[in-house]
Amino acid sequence: MSQVTIGFVGLGNMGEPMVRRLAAAGYAVRGYDVAAQARERLADTAGVTLVTAPADVADGADVVILMLPDSSVVEQVLLGDGLLDRVAPTTLIVDMSSSEPARTRALAERAAERGVTLVDAPVSGGVVGAKAGSLTIMTGGSPTALATVRPVLDVLGGKVVHAGDIPGAGHAIKALNNLMSAAHLLISSEALLAGQAFGLDPEVMLEIVNTSSGKNWSTELKWPRYILPGAYNSGFSMQFMVKDMNIALGLAEAGGFPAPGSRAVVAAWTIATAEMPPAADHTEIARWLQQNQDT
Repeated sequence: MSQVTIGFVGLGNMGEPMVRRLAAAGYAVRGYDVAAQARERLADTAGVTLVTAPADVADGADVVILMLPDSSVVEQVLLGDGLLDRVAPTTLIVDMSSSEPARTRALAERAAERGVTLVDAPVSGGVVGAKAGSLTIMTGGSPTALATVRPVLDVLGGKVVHAGDIPGAGHAIKALNNLMSAAHLLISSEALLAGQAFGLDPEVMLEIVNTSSGKNWSTELKWPRYILPGAYNSGFSMQFMVKDMNIALGLAEAGGFPAPGSRAVVAAWTIATAEMPPAADHTEIARWLQQNQDT
């Protein structure tokens, strides 16, 4: 294990704890982030070598992991910054970003033309899951390639599921998952705020709901941990949530499914995101609803 080198691009809220876990597990990591402060946070981490250009993570790397905001940034790093040209044919590229499935498939085809395998492995579980190594990882692409990288993924996630052999399969289910997550956070927040307006205690409501049929991830985790205390610091922004929701809606459109409920949820989140600060955490959808209730 100690002889395996991992190139890692994207050392932000998710990437930093993931790199720390890989280094602690004995992997040699070559890390890069466009932000100097992100690189500086890992400067004294044993087993981590920081580089100043994306393509430099490829040198000697057996696996290259991308944890980036979206497909456009992934394409810029791989094609514009020359990372794809630098990796050896034996290097496996793993896109763990929240990317668009069709663009992932196109990148996998570009990589295959050079004899390089690209698979996707997006995650769910947020910063808490990244720190704990309990992420759910959804993989798409060659089962053989994914079996090779499985020991690396096991360091980062508590559950690794092969979503499909088609590149982009993981990215597809990740977007659909986030659409569902956004929907139940929005509706749960509306319901809990309606209960508060009636005079109910939110903690009592959550105690009841979480042993009843209305229970979901938002009532079990997001409201108690991020919303009730006023922390709003899950580490995943409203902008990223809307981006993933639109990817999911695009999948519905491509499949000829009208998805009226999804359209309504995306519309509400789009308005909220436009009215909140650019860096607003996605759990601040509850704050936005409260502000609108007050006005």
